[in-house]
Amino acid sequence: MIDVTQQVSAVRRQVGTRVLEAGEARVVTLAQTYAAPVEDVWDACTNPERIPRWFLPVSGDLRLHGRYQLEGNAGGTVERCDPPKSFAATWEYGGEASWIEVRLSAEGAAGTRLELEHTAHVDDEFWDRFGPGAVGVGWDLALIGLVLHLSSGSAVDPAQVQAWTVSPEGRAFVTASSERWRDANIAAGTAPDAAGGAAARTTAFYTGTEDPPAAEA
Repeated sequence: MIDVTQQVSAVRRQVGTRVLEAGEARVVTLAQTYAAPVEDVWDACTNPERIPRWFLPVSGDLRLHGRYQLEGNAGGTVERCDPPKSFAATWEYGGEASWIEVRLSAEGAAGTRLELEHTAHVDDEFWDRFGPGAVGVGWDLALIGLVLHLSSGSAVDPAQVQAWTVSPEGRAFVTASSERWRDANIAAGTAPDAAGGAAARTTAFYTGTEDPPAAEA
């Protein structure tokens, strides 16, 4: 379905923190460049008719201050919108609220760089156990859909994506993504052993394995 090595390498990942009114929050950032103009990428990320073609069915009002709901996933409120450059929204799931921001910029003659930033207050115990990959691997998987949709113009078959995710190739992608988030975690100052253990547990969670693989620093 997709070249695992190429896609994992195409994404830039960063881990950081930010101080909000409620205290310090964790920030994970992903960035990837697409061979599509800014207007097309913006439409793919904001048009309720196109979002289900690569991500999930969405309902609600995708306008400033409007409420949205992704089927079976998060919902929230659109807090900022500056088309076709950026938008920000709350990301509410499982009784917890976090924040996402998407920024688009022209890259080269006809390309677009997309930056996705997810900010959340994360319990220290949970962060120590799973690290940034708990959220980061999920977004890495979502970006596969966007790559396929923008490159073909067609809708992505959810059943095909699900089958690929649990295939050996899909598991290899999850493992490689988790390892890259481990590296970003180390770059942010986490001890290699701790980052490696968190990445191993994240990989085990996403692949459904009972025994997490040995951590590698």
